[in-house]
Amino acid sequence: MSDERQKLNSFFSEAKVWPEELRALRAILLDCGLTEEFKWRGPCYTYDGANVAIVWGFKDHATLGFFKGVLLKDEQNLLMAPGENSRSSRVLKFADLDQIGKMEPVIRSYALEAMELEKAGATVDLAKNDFVYPEELIAAMEADPPLQEAFEKLTPGRRRGFALFFGQPKQAATREGRIRKMRDRILAGKGLHDR
Repeated sequence: MSDERQKLNSFFSEAKVWPEELRALRAILLDCGLTEEFKWRGPCYTYDGANVAIVWGFKDHATLGFFKGVLLKDEQNLLMAPGENSRSSRVLKFADLDQIGKMEPVIRSYALEAMELEKAGATVDLAKNDFVYPEELIAAMEADPPLQEAFEKLTPGRRRGFALFFGQPKQAATREGRIRKMRDRILAGKGLHDR
């Protein structure tokens, strides 16, 4: 058994929250023809190497997420953004196994549609600069040219992640502290959540 297969089996056999729901979602996605891989410490479902869906158990629900969920038709308005800053992914949340059973036709429909989008090469058109740098970040970069150079070399997603993280606190001192703490990470070319 491969290391990846062992990790996947462990994920489902050792799930502490929503184990039956996660296994039910897994069965549906695999039956649709998606490939199961282990990424980001959990199962990820791909089509022809492209990420399509992901499942995860949270405290109060099991979640099925679609990476390009904004492109799905979702005529019943069931899909929701996982967070206020989510741009392309959309999720379905489940609180019991019966709910998954009742929604199985919709889940299958979304999974098959997501696969068709991948076959067609569909992409989500994301605005490149849909965020504002906090004043404290602008000041820090002006005062520290190596920081500015390193920040500008980061991928757009990493820059966006840092800008959102730095801009969240209400107090300027907290924003400045976050920038100072992340300086070495930025200089190393790493994103907020990179190891």
